[in-house]
Amino acid sequence: MVRVLAVADEEVLGFESRLRDLDVDLVLGAGDLPWSYLEQIVRVLDVPAAFVPGNHDPDTGTVKKAGPEGFVDVDGRVADVGGLRVAGLGGCVRYKPGPHQYTQDEYTRRGHQLTSRAGGPVDVLLTHAPPLGLGDEPDAPHQGIAALHDVLKLLRPRWHLHGHVHPHGMRKPDRQVAGTTIRNVIPWRVLNVEPLAVTSQV
Repeated sequence: MVRVLAVADEEVLGFESRLRDLDVDLVLGAGDLPWSYLEQIVRVLDVPAAFVPGNHDPDTGTVKKAGPEGFVDVDGRVADVGGLRVAGLGGCVRYKPGPHQYTQDEYTRRGHQLTSRAGGPVDVLLTHAPPLGLGDEPDAPHQGIAALHDVLKLLRPRWHLHGHVHPHGMRKPDRQVAGTTIRNVIPWRVLNVEPLAVTSQV
């Protein structure tokens, strides 16, 4: 079992003092957090980490660093990180000019590229925005990604973790799609993930 700390969108004041008590094996960042905040989490915990960018994150093509130090960028790819197979798609549906925003058609192409590269199921799908109709909101900035329905069907992750849709102090409910639990992780959530390598041996 891999114990995961997933974070997104909102910083938690005084979080550092609670980090070590969480006893986690892996950190996953779902976007829109200062890179310095993410880097401090990894410095304190000293565990592997992966992230996808949110729509408010810097354009990784124009900054000196490709992402927060200590994090694997899984945007548009699949990586084995901390004992889990993690696939990622960053950004959100385009609602204004800016980095990490894509039209639904662009997400369809990005989703197809991701599933083609994956070559099979993954443990976690990490995105910034949720699927269309599953945890999104009706306003344009928080519209969900239609292509994620096919991504979920093909990659069959046990968990789909995202941010982007702020809970405003109340936790958003989980959603279930086949064998996948979809969870909004803002500002942070801890969960246990049984790797596919374990379940496939049973």
